[in-house]
Amino acid sequence: MTFRASRRAFAVIATLLFVSLLGVGFEAAQAPKPAAPAPAAAPGQPPMAENVYLNVQVLKGIPVDQFNDAMGMFASALLLDCVGCHDGRITADTKAFALSTPRIERARQMVVMMNNINRLYFGGQRRVTCFTCHAGDPTPEQSPSLRLQYSELITDTTSFEFFPDIAAPPVEKVLARYIEASGGAKALASLRTFSATGTYLGFETSDTDVPFEAVVRAPEQRAEKAETGANDLLWYFNGNNAGRYHPDTPIPLIQFTGWSLIGSKIDTKSFFPAELAKAFQTFQVGYGDVEGKETIVARGINKGESPVNLHFDSETGLLVRMVRWVDTIAGPVPVQIDYADFRDVAGVKMPFAWTRTWTNGQGIIKIKDIRPNVQVNDAQFARPNVPTTSLR
Repeated sequence: MTFRASRRAFAVIATLLFVSLLGVGFEAAQAPKPAAPAPAAAPGQPPMAENVYLNVQVLKGIPVDQFNDAMGMFASALLLDCVGCHDGRITADTKAFALSTPRIERARQMVVMMNNINRLYFGGQRRVTCFTCHAGDPTPEQSPSLRLQYSELITDTTSFEFFPDIAAPPVEKVLARYIEASGGAKALASLRTFSATGTYLGFETSDTDVPFEAVVRAPEQRAEKAETGANDLLWYFNGNNAGRYHPDTPIPLIQFTGWSLIGSKIDTKSFFPAELAKAFQTFQVGYGDVEGKETIVARGINKGESPVNLHFDSETGLLVRMVRWVDTIAGPVPVQIDYADFRDVAGVKMPFAWTRTWTNGQGIIKIKDIRPNVQVNDAQFARPNVPTTSLR
């Protein structure tokens, strides 16, 4: 039986960590062979997937956060929740993730096929991904869709492809307007820290609002907490060290690496427009659409990093959406942050509504109060001293 995910069911993907799934590489799928215990991670280094999850066969040598993001790609490409691929017993026993199923076996073959296509025809670039063929359907469609062919064109703001528009204004003008709309260079320069309180709602809180607080320091330090009772949710961002702590998961503390780490810096800079405007080496400019309103899109590009699409409201000039990507072994997956409810804080227009959406869930943050230029110390942004556990 195929289980298609509703919006609520799809969010369940992130409540359960995947302890067994695909192998990557160009070799053919085969039965697992006995292996020596995986070496522990070096001090200060994030653990590899095979050190944490059960029955990882060939998807080895990548950090846990990248492994989890790859699961997000598989889930999004097929629009299946966990039970769509895994044994149904996972709802009662997480170790059942290690059990093989026909769909998991097929998925292993599909990943091998995908990697071979990319190796043979695209020089190893990840041009063909799970989503390329499946596009949200467990069974790729063979026939063209007349409904799609003749329906109104809809711009997908999370599409990795970007097409600059020669009619768009130059990026210098776009960014200058953004700075001015946000309060002007003088006011922005005077805001270097802030604390915020409000509520957080997400799959981790069973879609219930819980108290939320954040402390932020320019240009890229941030600490957040959602109070869930006995075990709070924590996020920490401090330059080259970032991660999250979700206690009700098999691997509570996950360290961010690669594009997730880079993206966490950009997320923090988005609260400081002057810092965000100078965060990229080059830009491309085009047009987009957010909730039916035209946006001017400046795609920021740094060599070797994920591009970042900055959507500025055509009327106000404010940043209303940011889209970046996380690289996985199966291709890039999007992370989208929407900003709304702008209010004046110490002469700066700041968003009091933040909505973060990614392939494994969504978090809705509603801010009630922001205190500018609060005193902070380095310890507030450090990796939290919390217990870490494993399924092993």
